[in-house]
Amino acid sequence: MDRSQELYASGDQNLEANLIDHEVTESSSLPETRNFKRWLRVSIYVIFVLSCQPLATILGRLYYENGGKSTYVVTLLQLIGFPVLVLFRFFSQIRQPKSADTNFNQSPSFTTLASVYMCTGLLVSAYASLSAIGLLYLPVSTFSLILASQLAFTAFFSYFLNSQKFTPFIVNSLFLLTVSSALLVVNTEPQETSNVSRLQYVVGFICTIGASAGIGLLLSLIQLLFRKVFKKHTSSAVMDLAIYQSLVASCVVLIGLFASGEWKTLPSEMRNYKLGQVSYVVTLASAAISWQVYTVGLVGLIFESSSVFSNSITAVGLPIVPVIAVIVFHDKMEASKIFSIILAIWGFLSFVYQHYLDEKMSKTCHANPVEEDIQT
Repeated sequence: MDRSQELYASGDQNLEANLIDHEVTESSSLPETRNFKRWLRVSIYVIFVLSCQPLATILGRLYYENGGKSTYVVTLLQLIGFPVLVLFRFFSQIRQPKSADTNFNQSPSFTTLASVYMCTGLLVSAYASLSAIGLLYLPVSTFSLILASQLAFTAFFSYFLNSQKFTPFIVNSLFLLTVSSALLVVNTEPQETSNVSRLQYVVGFICTIGASAGIGLLLSLIQLLFRKVFKKHTSSAVMDLAIYQSLVASCVVLIGLFASGEWKTLPSEMRNYKLGQVSYVVTLASAAISWQVYTVGLVGLIFESSSVFSNSITAVGLPIVPVIAVIVFHDKMEASKIFSIILAIWGFLSFVYQHYLDEKMSKTCHANPVEEDIQT
């Protein structure tokens, strides 16, 4: 009888051990699956950013090269496709399970949200207008390389708004990106762009620097808002901010378009477009869609990682544009531009490496308390 009890006890212990091993295997496989899905989403968003930003920039320059003159139109192209974000938000909510959290105390008030959307929308309309002017007066290769300085502005504004530390890698990145932009204004001749005077070239350079500063300020401000105002870093909050700020910015630009009377010239501009009326519509529609797919990728990277990482991916896509511009618009690839591209990429890598060190340190800090609890 004792022998049989021992066998039953041994069998129960083996069964229990197998069940525990099975549960451990399942629990360990779940994080791997989730991690794979997360990196798949990140990869898709990176492809959106790296492909659509250069495409949208090239299409904007194509509009100018073939008879387009309205900076309001080019500005609006960056904003008017925000209904795509509404669809993206709708379908992303369908896939996600409904949250059981009913704590609304941390949700900001309507007045606070309206103020946030208005301020960020005005900032978006300002930098979009500046970038449209810069693209009008500068070669697209020069424009994109100057715009890469947004990384430096992001670090600068984050120092004041988000207590960003100026590590040696950040300082190195700031220096390289500053030198990269300075090379272009010193060594590039305005004759590269047809019918552009020296004054217009300088105006284009200043406006592009202003647009770059506006993007850096916006991304730093978004990071501050999610820490101080929104509290919770949810996909709904990220998407709502992107949608409503684009709505406000679109309304501001449309008011400027109609107030200036420039809308009256658009029908004749379409008729006189060098590539034809159909190409005019296709160019503008493609640019608007490209900008919004880029925005989807940018917003997705902010949610999956951080605004710093999304800005880094944006910056690495900018040196792609000069290479395309040489093929499409026959821009001159001088030694100063090649050196500027090398410095921009070097500055980007320095910035990303510091981000990698910050992420690694953050994971280590989170892992240590868990290990102590397990040991306890």
